[in-house]
Amino acid sequence: MRRISRWGRLVILGSLALLLSWLVGCSQSTAPKQQIEFWTMQLQPEFTSYFDHLIAEFERAHPPAKVHWVDVPWTAMESKILTAVSAGTAPDVVNLNPDFALRLAGEHAWLNLETQVTKAQQALYLPKIWQASTLDGHTFGLPWYLTSRVTIYNRQILKQASLEHPPATYAELAGVARQIKQRTGKYAFFITFVTDDSAEVLESLVQMGVQLLDPQGKAAFTTPQGKAAFQYWVDLYRQGLLPPEVLTQGHRQAVEMYQSGQTALLASGPEFLTSIATNAPTIARVSGVAPQISGPGDKVNVAVMNLVIPAQTQQVQTALDFALFVTNNPNQLSFAQAANVLPSTREALKQYTAALAGIKNPTPLQQARVVSAEQLPQAEPLLPVRQDLLVLQRAIYENLQAAMLGQKTVDQALTDAAQAWDNRDNS
Repeated sequence: MRRISRWGRLVILGSLALLLSWLVGCSQSTAPKQQIEFWTMQLQPEFTSYFDHLIAEFERAHPPAKVHWVDVPWTAMESKILTAVSAGTAPDVVNLNPDFALRLAGEHAWLNLETQVTKAQQALYLPKIWQASTLDGHTFGLPWYLTSRVTIYNRQILKQASLEHPPATYAELAGVARQIKQRTGKYAFFITFVTDDSAEVLESLVQMGVQLLDPQGKAAFTTPQGKAAFQYWVDLYRQGLLPPEVLTQGHRQAVEMYQSGQTALLASGPEFLTSIATNAPTIARVSGVAPQISGPGDKVNVAVMNLVIPAQTQQVQTALDFALFVTNNPNQLSFAQAANVLPSTREALKQYTAALAGIKNPTPLQQARVVSAEQLPQAEPLLPVRQDLLVLQRAIYENLQAAMLGQKTVDQALTDAAQAWDNRDNS
């Protein structure tokens, strides 16, 4: 009995050891890994190898972190991220522009980076660009890559109109538009007034010296500067210096008209020169590049792409480490050079500009990148950071359209636009 009892104890102890080993193995296999999910907007397949390398480099430097990369089509990102946040299944790091991010920033859907990123880390980024992702003192995005419009112009049309150079200001643009129409029968440019399309007209008001909103968020554009800016666009339209389609067609029409040789100027990013070369090689051969058209204050617009971290992430530190890694100086520089965009950190921009300046016999695209980069230090997002910015755009565009069509006076259009904005919550 004693031998059997001892044997029984050995069997029991052995079984317990096996059970403990199995439990430990299961625990190790099911333990949560430091894996984060990273969403980008339409960067595959062109940049697949770039991000595969970037992610592998991050994982080597931050074991045991793992990054699962998901690329989302541009047109699907807004609905997809809104759905994911609502369902509690948001990724850990998301590539968005401030307009998309603002839809949920007011609801505190994003991690407040003001409390997560040190002042020294914040100082690495261009200060005006950092502010583009700040709402009511809460920073909801890390600046990543930038684009700043340039003026692409048709040298042949300008020559036919006896013009030596493209306009630098909106004041010059009006005279150039008149001269081109008189001498060639063509339009100088196309700019859309479609309410839900490009905000270029809204930005032009700011460049002409108009303050859109006061510190309390009320309409501030019923001023002499506001009236002059409204009058500017109304006059150009009524004098036949803008294509009639500006009231019905979006920015895509501007692209098509420039590529078909119907307009002399196009406001776009430098990278669009590649599309022109592919779609309209004849136009590409006579295209030049100049700085963005502005006003008396030399304000230059910039578009920002950033990285946001959903507040619901369970991997805050890993997500933050990865977002800072993607947007650090060397990685910003390498992506800007690969993607023909601009970096948003001071040092990366300095190196980027120096590299371009050292190129002998630059291509038109490289020349455009130089122009774009050189105007970046004074560039900033021109429009107020607001979740309801599209409401403001609609109020101004709809009333501008009415004045352009002669349905309202400029004074009435200005007043009605301000009232539509200020009374928006009561409508």
